[in-house]
Amino acid sequence: MAGNWKMYKTPAETASFFEKFRPLVADSTHAEIVICPPFVNLPAAAAGSGGTRIQIGAQNMYWAAEGAFTGEISAGMLLATGCRWVIVAHSERREYFGETEATALKKVRAALEAGLLPIYCVGEQLQEREGNKTREVLHRQLLGCVGRLTAEQFRTVVIAYEPCWAIGTGKVATPEIAADAHAFIRRLMREQFGAAADACRILYGGSVKPDNVQGLMAQDEIDGALVGGASLDAVSFAALVNF
Repeated sequence: MAGNWKMYKTPAETASFFEKFRPLVADSTHAEIVICPPFVNLPAAAAGSGGTRIQIGAQNMYWAAEGAFTGEISAGMLLATGCRWVIVAHSERREYFGETEATALKKVRAALEAGLLPIYCVGEQLQEREGNKTREVLHRQLLGCVGRLTAEQFRTVVIAYEPCWAIGTGKVATPEIAADAHAFIRRLMREQFGAAADACRILYGGSVKPDNVQGLMAQDEIDGALVGGASLDAVSFAALVNF
């Protein structure tokens, strides 16, 4: 169960969140818990999660180890702050910042080489869903990025299926729609990697809330969630972790 905070919270608000959140998930051992705050909040998140099972991730990274890349953050820098995870190619990165499968592949490879675990995001726009192009889009996004890894590299990658029309809109794919997309992703990855694909966890993202998580997680094909807005509130996110 992963939370993507996007561009919200200050370091002080981050510390306050963890004070509330820690006791609510202290006995939660059934799932890995990951929180991905903005870069400036990573030290506070690492401190707030210290001594717990809560893991910290970043929302993006650059593929070079260092250099004259103003405004960018490397995998090594993320590791030094206590990160274990990194989100790659979230739909907002694709839409607003020009992320492509090619740049995402560079980031995934750099993350793996450094020892970070990538959460690679895929998903279709509303017009693509309505045009019956969901599988075409997923095929392109997957084979253009993680499909180019070796089977050994792929074993540690997590995939997040996030239909863009359900992100921050209040709309949510029905459990059946989500499960169908997850099953397609799994089949495609099995064709590419064989048994290595069975170990891959596929998360659903898109307006996941305490009142709809039960139906989504009841689907065999859905292995967890990448949560946006509902992860900003400690009680709400704890309810998702402990559903």
